[in-house]
Amino acid sequence: METTRFLLIISLGLVLTMIWQAWIQDYGSFDAQKNFKPPAEQNKQNETPAQATDTPTLSIEEGSPPTKTQKTEATTTEKIKVTTDVFDLVINPQGGTIEYTALKKYPISKKNTDKKVVLLKRKEQNNFYLIQGGVLSKNNQITPDTIFSTNSTNYSLDGNESVSIPLYHVSKEGVRTTKTITFYKGQYVADVEYKIENQSPTSWVGRVYAEISRTEQKERESRFIYTYSGAVVSTPEQRYEKIDFDDIEDDDLKINSTNGWVAMLQHYFLTAIIPSKKEELYTYYTRKGNESGYIVGVATPTKEIITGDKEKLSHRIYIGPKEQKEIEKIAEGLSLTVDYGIFWFIAKPLYLLLDYINTFTNNWGWSIVLVTVILKLLFYKLSAAGYRSMANMRRVQPRLVAIKERYQDDRTQLNKAMMDIYKKEKINPLGGCFPILIQIPVFISLYWVLLESVELRQADFVLWINDLSVADPFFVLPLLMGITMFVQQKLNPAPMDPIQAKVMQILPIVFTVFFAFFPAGLVLYWVANNILSILQQWTITRSIEKTGANKIAK
Repeated sequence: METTRFLLIISLGLVLTMIWQAWIQDYGSFDAQKNFKPPAEQNKQNETPAQATDTPTLSIEEGSPPTKTQKTEATTTEKIKVTTDVFDLVINPQGGTIEYTALKKYPISKKNTDKKVVLLKRKEQNNFYLIQGGVLSKNNQITPDTIFSTNSTNYSLDGNESVSIPLYHVSKEGVRTTKTITFYKGQYVADVEYKIENQSPTSWVGRVYAEISRTEQKERESRFIYTYSGAVVSTPEQRYEKIDFDDIEDDDLKINSTNGWVAMLQHYFLTAIIPSKKEELYTYYTRKGNESGYIVGVATPTKEIITGDKEKLSHRIYIGPKEQKEIEKIAEGLSLTVDYGIFWFIAKPLYLLLDYINTFTNNWGWSIVLVTVILKLLFYKLSAAGYRSMANMRRVQPRLVAIKERYQDDRTQLNKAMMDIYKKEKINPLGGCFPILIQIPVFISLYWVLLESVELRQADFVLWINDLSVADPFFVLPLLMGITMFVQQKLNPAPMDPIQAKVMQILPIVFTVFFAFFPAGLVLYWVANNILSILQQWTITRSIEKTGANKIAK
């Protein structure tokens, strides 16, 4: 009964955690500055005939983000193909937009290793995911419709440490803009630099912006597993602020701050824009684009370049997996995109422990088993107190059943008689609850570690389990979990109520079906935890029963 209660409490905790996160995403409030909307008159003031199409209508006024997005139809301009050891990319000379990125080290599945995970894409009008940017200025505006010239349409590392793709544009006023995107060997981070040379007769005043534009992904990897998909804005005041697609739909966000970043998240992967100069005041914003798109972006402070002078404005982008060791080096707080929920302060050390053990085992499955063993040792005394309480309850259960039959029509006498037995035998019927409550945050934290860590994606274990991030294809682990749960029930005192006893009997079946759709790594943890619990509970129960038998013999 104690074990059943344990599993029910853990499951309830997981469900409540998911409900809480979903509620925050749907109804959570954000900064009051989120209510910013650029005035329509300001937008019209900066429009020119060349921008009468569906391109950004941009203001260079401090703090004003773009108000529209670009067309998503491809043009006839020849695309630029870029190859590195980790990327296959396509850059569109129209706007210098990165419109396709395949991650070469991350196949879609173990069965289809030739097909890679594609983050950025421009497939069709209602399904796109892009990184774009430009220059906001009254006399030289670079929009996603602006056509750049380029030296080549094919770039690769070719044994070098980096590869740069320069894109050129000269305005009719004589302002020369060179947008250079640089990728590095073995890295998912890239640098984007705008070099603006003012050869016009007047001073150039403007700013650079960069943004991530995408449609919402409707399909989930699993109906039983929820992970956050949407935007995040980070500032020193709030290091990790989730802004889901519904929030972007409802209202615009604008925050002026230093040392921040923006990102779009999904399970295991993210894209991010990180300003290069942390000390400068940047504008971080979200807005609803056209064609069902959602946008999160960054704009630099306004700069002035006098005639004959030049200026370099830059930022970094990240397109890749949520590898904690790597992303925490790129920007402060970027590792928070590996979302461990409300118990992140417990989950983070658990991940570090799991990762450390994996350096010796080189097998994430065995690392999960060893972490489970360590947790059981850590809570050994607390668990033992609960198991002793249950063992004593089991020892006196025949007497409790007899009392129940004797006082079945007198509830007051029944409770008094039961309390007399508990007092005489020094048994606390609730003795197993507190140890379980103490452990719940740890178990929930480990659940999120196993769910969120990209390192477990397509990680081998043994035999047929070659991907710990998906369900066991032959349902062996869920069946083992159901069997271990059944064994645990046999070690516990049977419920005295017949209806409750029947409910407990079907719980192993219910949980087996439930866990059949969970990732194998999570089920492996539950199986290992159940087996260790059975061993500990069986040892304690046998010891107490033997002690009781010796007392009777004397």
